[in-house]
Amino acid sequence: MNAAHGLFVVRGYTGTTFQLVADAAEVSVQTVYFHYGTKSQLLKHVVDVASAGDDEPVPLLRRPWFAALRAAQDPREVVRGWVHHSGVILDRVAPVLAVVRDAAAGDPDMAAQWAANCEQRHAAHGEVIAILTRLRALRPGLTKRRATDITVGILSPDLFLVMTRECAWTTAQWEDLAADQLSHGLLSL
Repeated sequence: MNAAHGLFVVRGYTGTTFQLVADAAEVSVQTVYFHYGTKSQLLKHVVDVASAGDDEPVPLLRRPWFAALRAAQDPREVVRGWVHHSGVILDRVAPVLAVVRDAAAGDPDMAAQWAANCEQRHAAHGEVIAILTRLRALRPGLTKRRATDITVGILSPDLFLVMTRECAWTTAQWEDLAADQLSHGLLSL
């Protein structure tokens, strides 16, 4: 999986072939075809593993760290925790999500994958907003939809890549900025 991840990030979707992946992983090309069938399925698996950090069949929102966010009573702790875990995830997945986004324009499978990834991000951020809503922490007049949109924007893979790659910020510096911006934009406290 690391071989495919690295190749997609460096060579892009069209520049990555099953043969290159097989060679980098030191397996036969038939093995790669057998496990993934299509390049779009391989990239989907790369994104899934990068998002979760492993290939365990446990969704992100059912992981222990998310349960801790649900149990938290301090809204700032929820925001800070979500931003921290988002940074850990984005550090792994943002470069490969950029590959999916770029490939979406010319490949229907990648367009569907990009749409699914966007929907998943909105759903995950919506779960965090639900926690903040339960804590009655959202700014007055801020709808759940608008709060989710703010979170999706500030914690977007694109902004993460701009700040950490283009501007050369550390993930910790990005976390501080994102947590400050989200706290200001979302919380009534």
